[in-house]
Amino acid sequence: MDTRNGFAASVGNTPLIRLAGLSEATGCEILGKAEFLNPGGSVKDRAALWMIREHEKSGALQPGGIVVEGTAGNTGIGLVHVCNARGYSSVIYMPDNQSPEKIELLTTLGAEVRIVPTVPYKNDMNYQKQAGRFAATLPNAVWTNQFDNVANRLAHYESTAPEIWKQTDGTVDAFVASTGTGGTLAGVSRYLKEQNPNVQIVLADPMGSALYSWVKTGQTKMSKGPSITEGIGNSRVTDNLIDTEIDDAVQVTDQEMVSMVYRQMAQEGWFFGSSTGINLCAAMKVAEKMGRGHTIVTILADTGSKYQSRLFNAEFLREKGLSSEY
Repeated sequence: MDTRNGFAASVGNTPLIRLAGLSEATGCEILGKAEFLNPGGSVKDRAALWMIREHEKSGALQPGGIVVEGTAGNTGIGLVHVCNARGYSSVIYMPDNQSPEKIELLTTLGAEVRIVPTVPYKNDMNYQKQAGRFAATLPNAVWTNQFDNVANRLAHYESTAPEIWKQTDGTVDAFVASTGTGGTLAGVSRYLKEQNPNVQIVLADPMGSALYSWVKTGQTKMSKGPSITEGIGNSRVTDNLIDTEIDDAVQVTDQEMVSMVYRQMAQEGWFFGSSTGINLCAAMKVAEKMGRGHTIVTILADTGSKYQSRLFNAEFLREKGLSSEY
């Protein structure tokens, strides 16, 4: 029998899907790693599993322990799934600018969810810093610290990237992905560059982030924003992202992202979230720059189900000056 044993063994080995419309429009093979098919519903399942495993290996997390994290949603969702499967409790700190669907899902899964005001990372009341301080007050508790815990990028070095290399028979020419923690881009970059130094690694950035500037100039200068995207973009370079070989960066506006998501839904049957919209827009830009005949891989991070009150809400889009036209 071909079976997988439990939640952890079900993480990864996701299919690589050809985006037909985008491929035909660009003359390139634009392929999406279907991370929304992970059991917790997103690419973050991988980082969640690897971070908990590393804490278990180090002895920091013992049976019956508590996992604390500051997250915009998907990492928290993945962590709570893994915690439930392994007998841990979970406490999730979230900024108050995230979609209510994520909060409701985390609560349904059994996490203690603490919603805190959205403030910059430099502020001591930032949700990540609050999570770290709270974990330090508890016995048998760990702060997974997804932004600076390099077990995050290790997950993608050991699983996502080898899968991509195998699935493309080593023909991948470029890998394109948005980044918040930096784990996906950093892990995939390290592995693919070891296999073929000529593979282009491109960071996709929403507006209101400093990572495009960092790749292009070496300076973390924030672009004009904010963006309605959730969980991607950053004002700083994380420990996961630092020293990562990145060849280029592209910026994607919210309107480009919204149009892409609605186009994929209406014409291709896909129901994607905002991060995936950013990734697909960026993959098209990279394809147009590289020219016909190349193979470009990106991440289909999650579905649109957690964004219905925002991205798929006509009134919300109008308030933000955005249109679902494509």
